[in-house]
Amino acid sequence: MEINEIKSLIQVEHIIYTIRGVQVMFDQDLAVLYDVETRRLNEQVKRNKDRFPNHFMFVITDEEWQNLMSQNATSSSDGPRWSR
Repeated sequence: MEINEIKSLIQVEHIIYTIRGVQVMFDQDLAVLYDVETRRLNEQVKRNKDRFPNHFMFVITDEEWQNLMSQNATSSSDGPRWSR
Protein backbone atom coordinates (compact mmCIF):
# COMPACT_ATOMS: atom_id res chain seq x y z
CA MET A 1 0.00 0.00 0.00
CA GLU A 2 1.35 3.41 -0.95
CA ILE A 3 1.66 6.38 1.40
CA ASN A 4 -1.15 8.27 -0.40
CA GLU A 5 -3.47 5.29 -0.03
CA ILE A 6 -2.72 5.10 3.69
CA LYS A 7 -3.34 8.84 4.10
CA SER A 8 -6.65 8.48 2.25
CA LEU A 9 -7.75 5.63 4.53
CA ILE A 10 -6.86 7.64 7.62
CA GLN A 11 -8.81 10.63 6.32
CA VAL A 12 -11.87 8.45 5.64
CA GLU A 13 -11.71 6.97 9.14
CA HIS A 14 -12.13 10.48 10.57
CA ILE A 15 -15.44 11.01 8.78
CA ILE A 16 -17.08 7.78 9.89
CA TYR A 17 -19.37 8.24 12.89
CA THR A 18 -21.42 5.82 14.95
CA ILE A 19 -25.07 6.79 15.26
CA ARG A 20 -27.71 4.43 16.62
CA GLY A 21 -25.04 1.74 16.74
CA VAL A 22 -24.41 2.00 13.00
CA GLN A 23 -21.31 3.38 11.30
CA VAL A 24 -22.33 6.23 8.99
CA MET A 25 -20.89 8.99 6.84
CA PHE A 26 -22.56 12.33 6.26
CA ASP A 27 -23.69 13.26 2.79
CA GLN A 28 -21.45 16.33 2.81
CA ASP A 29 -18.40 14.14 3.49
CA LEU A 30 -19.34 11.64 0.79
CA ALA A 31 -19.79 14.49 -1.65
CA VAL A 32 -16.25 15.67 -0.93
CA LEU A 33 -14.91 12.15 -1.46
CA TYR A 34 -16.67 11.90 -4.81
CA ASP A 35 -15.89 15.51 -5.72
CA VAL A 36 -19.52 16.50 -6.26
CA GLU A 37 -21.89 18.97 -4.62
CA THR A 38 -23.86 17.59 -1.68
CA ARG A 39 -27.16 18.43 -3.36
CA ARG A 40 -26.12 16.51 -6.50
CA LEU A 41 -25.20 13.45 -4.43
CA ASN A 42 -28.59 13.55 -2.70
CA GLU A 43 -30.40 14.05 -6.01
CA GLN A 44 -28.73 10.98 -7.48
CA VAL A 45 -29.55 8.85 -4.45
CA LYS A 46 -33.20 9.93 -4.63
CA ARG A 47 -33.35 9.26 -8.37
CA ASN A 48 -31.81 5.81 -7.98
CA LYS A 49 -33.49 4.55 -4.80
CA ASP A 50 -33.74 1.04 -6.23
CA ARG A 51 -29.93 0.81 -6.25
CA PHE A 52 -29.60 1.41 -2.51
CA PRO A 53 -30.78 -0.63 0.48
CA ASN A 54 -33.70 0.83 2.45
CA HIS A 55 -31.44 1.64 5.40
CA PHE A 56 -28.85 3.42 3.23
CA MET A 57 -29.92 6.92 4.19
CA PHE A 58 -31.61 8.39 7.24
CA VAL A 59 -31.97 11.76 8.92
CA ILE A 60 -30.45 12.29 12.33
CA THR A 61 -32.44 13.91 15.12
CA ASP A 62 -31.62 17.29 16.65
CA GLU A 63 -30.46 15.47 19.79
CA GLU A 64 -28.07 13.26 17.77
CA TRP A 65 -26.77 16.36 15.97
CA GLN A 66 -26.14 18.19 19.25
CA ASN A 67 -24.39 15.12 20.64
CA LEU A 68 -22.06 14.95 17.63
CA MET A 69 -21.35 18.68 17.84
CA SER A 70 -20.47 18.45 21.53
CA GLN A 71 -18.19 15.46 20.92
CA ASN A 72 -16.32 17.39 18.25
CA ALA A 73 -16.35 20.81 19.90
CA THR A 74 -12.72 20.44 20.90
CA SER A 75 -11.54 19.31 17.46
CA SER A 76 -8.63 21.14 15.94
CA SER A 77 -9.12 23.40 12.94
CA ASP A 78 -8.43 20.33 10.81
CA GLY A 79 -11.42 18.58 12.36
CA PRO A 80 -14.87 18.32 10.86
CA ARG A 81 -16.63 21.48 9.85
CA TRP A 82 -20.26 21.15 10.82
CA SER A 83 -22.97 22.59 8.69
CA ARG A 84 -26.60 21.81 8.62
